[in-house]
Amino acid sequence: MSAPAQSADSYPVKPVRLVTPFPPGGGTDILARALAPRMSESLGGSVIVENRSGAGGLVGIEAVARAAPDGYTLLLVSGSLTIIPSLFPNVRYDPVKDFTPVTLATRQPYIAVVHPSLPAKNIRELIALARARPGQVTYASAGSGGAGHLGMELLKTMVKVNIVHIPYKGSGPALIDVLGGHVSLMFASAPSAMPHIKTGRLRALAMTGSQQSAAVPGVPTIAESGLPGFETYGWYGVLAPAGTAPPVIARVHGAIIKAMAAPEVMERIVADGSEAVAGTPEQFADYIKRDIPKWAKVIKESGARAD
Repeated sequence: MSAPAQSADSYPVKPVRLVTPFPPGGGTDILARALAPRMSESLGGSVIVENRSGAGGLVGIEAVARAAPDGYTLLLVSGSLTIIPSLFPNVRYDPVKDFTPVTLATRQPYIAVVHPSLPAKNIRELIALARARPGQVTYASAGSGGAGHLGMELLKTMVKVNIVHIPYKGSGPALIDVLGGHVSLMFASAPSAMPHIKTGRLRALAMTGSQQSAAVPGVPTIAESGLPGFETYGWYGVLAPAGTAPPVIARVHGAIIKAMAAPEVMERIVADGSEAVAGTPEQFADYIKRDIPKWAKVIKESGARAD
């Protein structure tokens, strides 16, 4: 294991690996490949995207947790970072102790969408319907343990209703079955749902974020719809192994902030239905620390399991 870099004066002297713990083509990979060229320009050295997929993100996350804290291995990760430890036994990383946060990068609110045949025009009516028909209202997700699954379980635990989970292998198949009326609803991304909302094939009930979205004008948040405090996002952020020198973290942080301001990167973020929310390492550390108990509680109360 190479010695940690002690200053940013000569960093980097070799390529920096930006590890994404999911396969090519997914959200982390797309964001990583948008950021890497601009980060390379700022750092004056190559930033190479490396896909280390497997076990729902666990393989790549654990690999970076064990990497040398020298600034040459970084992790671009989703919110799965804070969820996995409560879903899987014997996880060999600690989201807080094994990483040094660099910055939260983007977050993506979801839209609660239903098939038009469902007699619910808003979240209150959906809850009332689920109470009147326990076990008959169903929701789709891109897979057990993901944001769409646990976000809905959070809603269920807050209002004590029985809405049945139907997991799929990906958001595409899940959305197809909601469009076909085979499943009642799902939390969908804005880019995938908006074309169908506009044509009337889906009905938007509410947004899952803390505020209304310009991408979906006029649609209230779930918090505004009778569940104060409800909030769930898909998010991406960058971390380094614990013990990485503060000057190196500062260099990497500056490069990411600059990269995210580039027009082509912002276009990619907006096209994904996301918001740029880069902040300080300290703010990201606090975000992670809040996320862990939030989802641990939902997983425990709901009995949620991974695929």
